Amino acid sequence: MPKAPPETSLPQGCTNLKLRQFMRRMNQHYDLEMAQVGLKTTQFSLLSCVDKLGPLRPGDLAAGLKMDASTLTRNLKPLVEAGWVTVTAGDNARSRLVSLTESGRAKRAEARRHWRVAQDGINRLLGVDQVLALHALIDQSMEKLAPAPEEGDE
Repeated sequence: MPKAPPETSLPQGCTNLKLRQFMRRMNQHYDLEMAQVGLKTTQFSLLSCVDKLGPLRPGDLAAGLKMDASTLTRNLKPLVEAGWVTVTAGDNARSRLVSLTESGRAKRAEARRHWRVAQDGINRLLGVDQVLALHALIDQSMEKLAPAPEEGDE
C-alpha cells in the first residue's frame, strides 16, 4: 500500500482565502488605473466583453463571464444608466440583447489605455513568465472546476 505524502507537501491554509486575498490585491492594482476614467475593473471587463461579443443575449454574456444572471443584471445597471450599454428587445418578446453604444465604445477605448498601464505593471511586478504561468494555471483550473453538463445538455 502506498504511503501518504508527508504532511509538509500538502497545501497549507485555505485555498479560497488565499485566492480572495490575491484577488483583492489584484483588484486594487487595476482599480487604481480604472478610477482615473471613472470605472471599476468589473465595468471595464463588461464593456470589453460586450464590445467583443455583442450584441448578445444577457444569458450568453453571463455564461461567457462565468457569472450568474442576477450579478450580471446588477453590474449592467450603472453602465446602462451612464448610456454606455443598451439592453433592447431581441428577436421575440421574451428575448433581450445587450449592446455597446458609441459612447460606450469611446469609454472602453479611453479605459483600455489605463488597463494597459495596469497590465504592464503586473507584468513588471510579477514578471512575464510568472504571469504566463498564472494564466495557464487559471485556465487549467477553470476547466477542471467547470460544472459537469446536466443530462440532456450534450
